Amino acid sequence: MYGLDNARSLLGVIVVLAVCWLLSENRKVFPWRLALGAVAIQTALVLLLFGLPGSQAVLTGISGAIDGLAAATRTGAQFIFGYLAGGDQPYQVTNQPALFVFAFEVLPLILVISALSALLWHWLILKWITRGFGFLFQKTMGLGGASALAVAANIFLGMIESPIVIRAYLDKLTRSELFLMMVVGLATVAGSTMVAYATILAPVLPNAGGHVLVASIISAPAGVLLARIMIPEAPGQGGAYADYDSALKYDSSIDAIVRGTGDGLSVVLNISAVLIVFVALVSLLNLMIGGVEVGGEPLSVERILGVLFTPLAWIMGVSAGEAGIAGRMLGVKLTLTEFVAYIRLAQVPEAEMTERTRMLLTYALCGFANIGSVGITVTGLSILMPERRQEVLALVWKALLAGFLATVMTASIVGALPGGVFSG
Repeated sequence: MYGLDNARSLLGVIVVLAVCWLLSENRKVFPWRLALGAVAIQTALVLLLFGLPGSQAVLTGISGAIDGLAAATRTGAQFIFGYLAGGDQPYQVTNQPALFVFAFEVLPLILVISALSALLWHWLILKWITRGFGFLFQKTMGLGGASALAVAANIFLGMIESPIVIRAYLDKLTRSELFLMMVVGLATVAGSTMVAYATILAPVLPNAGGHVLVASIISAPAGVLLARIMIPEAPGQGGAYADYDSALKYDSSIDAIVRGTGDGLSVVLNISAVLIVFVALVSLLNLMIGGVEVGGEPLSVERILGVLFTPLAWIMGVSAGEAGIAGRMLGVKLTLTEFVAYIRLAQVPEAEMTERTRMLLTYALCGFANIGSVGITVTGLSILMPERRQEVLALVWKALLAGFLATVMTASIVGALPGGVFSG
């Protein structure tokens, strides 16, 4: 079925492209061919995983794999944390939902998936999958070898881990290629966090694992497109060649597991610290402005951002009646990270939000584009390429905007497709 909501999502794509064009460093140049190619790739990938016969079996397999990983991780977490991680309770439980503790239920997943990703990389499985996507982006979107590989790596690794894959080529990247790498890093998520998001959303969204996986994959070409619009590549520049013998190597399977776990621990600590600080800062701001009442309710950062982002949610394809709450979710994602936004989304009762809105928000929230990630990006890239730190600082806020809009564009593309595509 096709309706006005689907048509309005097309308007969302146009508005996002127009905003990036207005902010372009060279408005005389617009990559029309790249725009058509990016939209075509996004649409094709969605149809491939949701529209083809038998796709439901694939999605069921993804969901089953995620459930298995979550169950296995829960066993390990319970061994260390006992009843705090959902084990046998030493007392009578009267409020079952209150047993959910983010630190013990979700963060351990990141450790397990990080170690598993490193092992799959060492076994060349993940490396060949990344190489396949890199070849796809190189041939269909005209990216240089180094940029194509970095974009592909961002789909499965983190926004700091992926530059390590092309570390030998970082000094050869043009300003446009550096910006592109930053934008795609903020527009996508790591494989370790994908599973965590899917676990959070599974109770309220059918095929949550499939949607989260597809969201991160198809936001990559959206990030490439918006980056190229805002900072176009100068003719004759770019295209740094990169073979696929990357700098990311492990000595053995055990080394991969140990180092992958260590990398996962760094991610867990970063996520925990950022969440504590930003939730505290937003709470502090709410206390400062909470004395002002608007519409009978105290003013808050979430309410302000909800109002600001309501039009954005509406043009994304969300109905007028739900655009307000969707706008608030987008604001939470930008300020408090996508983790908090997904938790808030999962807490909305099924009867209070349509499946379409929940699905669109799943795509719009699936990216690292939040204020906390700005610091992580600057710190990580400054370590990898200290000689370009000032360049990174000059580009990072513009990259945050492009990365945020890339996920909005992805949600708009999904919203523009007929609803029957996702029903199998």
